[in-house]
Amino acid sequence: MAEKAKYWVSLKLILRRGDEVLGLLARNTGEYSGFYDFPGGRIHIDELAAPFHDVLNREVQEEIGEVRYRLHPAPVAIGRHVTKNGDAILYVFFIGDYESGEPMLSHEHEGSAWLRVDPSNLEKYFTSGILEGVRTYLSSRTAVKDPS
Repeated sequence: MAEKAKYWVSLKLILRRGDEVLGLLARNTGEYSGFYDFPGGRIHIDELAAPFHDVLNREVQEEIGEVRYRLHPAPVAIGRHVTKNGDAILYVFFIGDYESGEPMLSHEHEGSAWLRVDPSNLEKYFTSGILEGVRTYLSSRTAVKDPS
């Protein structure tokens, strides 16, 4: 019998502002060096029973400050990443529509940018599980007409 995988779960926010999404430039010493990430992060042990939107809101506030957005309640994509030390991470992506506030970066990222993403430029901005999630999000968005 094959050994079962154990994943960390990380909730990610694809924050939309019109035709753009907020990308957070990874630190040059991290797993995603040279690529963008999205606000969000892992679920803490004391949050195992907490609603996903509460966990995501905490992570977003930690990473970009008091930015207001309208969160869509259902996940829109998933992605996977295996870290250099062998940890497996399952990303669960949610959509948020930007309302107000200026993103204030935490120590976890080098910079930020509002990116116009489409299937032709994804590999320029993203890699690994983030790339997988964005591809799924974009393909489902075209398959089912996105109301935004």
